Amino acid sequence: MTALTKLFRTTTFRLSLTYLALFSVAAVLAVFYIYWNTTVLLSRQLNQTIDAELKGLAEQYRAGGLDQLVRIVAERSQTPGNSLYLVADKDGKQLAGNLSAVSPQLWDSLGPVEFVYSRPAPGGVERRLAFANVFRLPGGYRLIVGRDIEDRRELARLIRTTMLWGLGVMALVGIGGGYWVSRRLLTRIDSLSATTRTIMAGDLTGRLPVSGSGDELDRLSESLNLMLARIEQLMAGLREVSDNIAHDLKTPLNRLRNRVEEALREPHDETAHREALERTIEEADGLIKTFNALLSIARLEAGAAGENRETLDLAALVGDVAELYEPVAEERGIGLRSEAGTPIVIHGDRQLLGQAIANLIDNALKYGALSSDGGNGRAPEVEVRTEAGEGFARIIVADRGPGVPAAERDRVLGRFVRLEASRSEPGSGLGLSLVAAVARLHGGFLRLEDNEPGLRVVLELPTEGDALVNGVAEEPPAGAESRPT
Repeated sequence: MTALTKLFRTTTFRLSLTYLALFSVAAVLAVFYIYWNTTVLLSRQLNQTIDAELKGLAEQYRAGGLDQLVRIVAERSQTPGNSLYLVADKDGKQLAGNLSAVSPQLWDSLGPVEFVYSRPAPGGVERRLAFANVFRLPGGYRLIVGRDIEDRRELARLIRTTMLWGLGVMALVGIGGGYWVSRRLLTRIDSLSATTRTIMAGDLTGRLPVSGSGDELDRLSESLNLMLARIEQLMAGLREVSDNIAHDLKTPLNRLRNRVEEALREPHDETAHREALERTIEEADGLIKTFNALLSIARLEAGAAGENRETLDLAALVGDVAELYEPVAEERGIGLRSEAGTPIVIHGDRQLLGQAIANLIDNALKYGALSSDGGNGRAPEVEVRTEAGEGFARIIVADRGPGVPAAERDRVLGRFVRLEASRSEPGSGLGLSLVAAVARLHGGFLRLEDNEPGLRVVLELPTEGDALVNGVAEEPPAGAESRPT
């Protein structure tokens, strides 16, 4: 397919031709309607003028006979203008008027009639169009009263010529404009197609070009770029999960296998074998929990979770989860203070939000007091509260522990990331990855702040409208981070 054929087959060029044809038809109809109405109006006025003049001449004829009629017609014929007169005897001999000769057809006519007559002109004789009313008098005499309407014919010729030239220019401009617009659009489409082929070849970093004009192609490109960014994010998450499974789960599986081999090498001892099996089951349960956490994160990031959304009181949900952790906090010797506050109504998945809140509190209880005084001279304490603002709700979990170094806060949200200070506590490093995924699913985000001392974790969620199930979450403000489990 040649470039010109490809251009002519574009939808834009076809639409341009269609609009050109429709506009041309509309223009022709409009001009024809105006011309037709103008002609009808002029003809009506001409008929009325000639009829009025005939009535006046008829009165003159009745009052003074043929001689007076001839005298009046002779006088009027001397007046310059488009008026035409003729009074002739039965043989066609002119008695008065400015029509020197008439055709047999005009002589035999009766009433209104159009005809062509000749009159002297510079350089010769010219033929002109006229309209007249033929009136027969007693004795075979004829009275003809008319008007020169050559100007009407010239007007019709001018309108016809102008219309043809106008249509020609309109067609030229329309086809040229269609060609130019189609070429511009085709250039952009070819650019989009080239980028799309690059993406189909496996380069998910490619993005559709945006011209900045804000037209429909720009809006389409922006939407597709958001979709591509989301796909790239999901693919990166998939690769990350695969890498995490390959690397981070290899150690516990090897440990599990070594423990079983060690039990098999030991002499037959039912107590030792039972203990080895119990530890193996415990290790297997931990692996199952890790796999379940990875699956939950993948489902959340793919937007395949959160179907059971309902209107709920976030403050009450936070209070209920905090109440469940009070025995754990008491056992660890940590003060757990919950301030639910006034009811905050949002639309979300109760189970996912409850799990996210539980992870935040569990993290604070685990890592908020790694030493007896939190490592900073303050008594161990975890504070859980909710806040409501215009269009958003916040869940705040703050502790008095050692916190997370500022240099590590960009890294700790990744899967299986655990800081050295937290390796003494059980965990897989997936808790806050799950919390961040829940936040994104609900259109919110997770933010880390310094609690001076300790760490303050803020989960912010929208309260107006339904959260996007598979949309891009609001970008967190500067300093938004997460902490590990």
